[in-house]
Amino acid sequence: MLNMENSVVERLKTMVGQPFSNSPSKFGRWFNGVLLEVEKGSLLFSFIVREDMTNPLGTLHGGATAAIIDDIIGLTAATLGHENFYVTVNLSIDYLSGAKVGDTILAQSHTLREGKNISNIECMVKHSDGKIIAKGSSNMIKTEIKKSNA
Repeated sequence: MLNMENSVVERLKTMVGQPFSNSPSKFGRWFNGVLLEVEKGSLLFSFIVREDMTNPLGTLHGGATAAIIDDIIGLTAATLGHENFYVTVNLSIDYLSGAKVGDTILAQSHTLREGKNISNIECMVKHSDGKIIAKGSSNMIKTEIKKSNA
């Protein structure tokens, strides 16, 4: 296994405090979050809820919340330093409260188990005051696709 941790983590550390406009995920760029913290197996982002992220009730859409969680979990898998890409096997989310347009939300991921082929990663989405909006977890499986110059 080639340890790519330093290149991915170090590159992400240069982006801390900035809008994540260079995300490898086009979806991630659309969310326009700000990367706040980076460690191997853990990330912290902030987002401002925009109108185009809401449901008909004007609150953060569950699909947008799920996409934030899935995108951050995928990026967290990249920080583990493995040679191959990982993809989502499953995604389980509990929705616990809402957020409105203009609210700042925080999404923090943690790797619970790093395996040879499958890693389990969780992500918690909260209001800036700490109230939990949603929590999700995913099993990520190693693909045959190798990273090139990650």
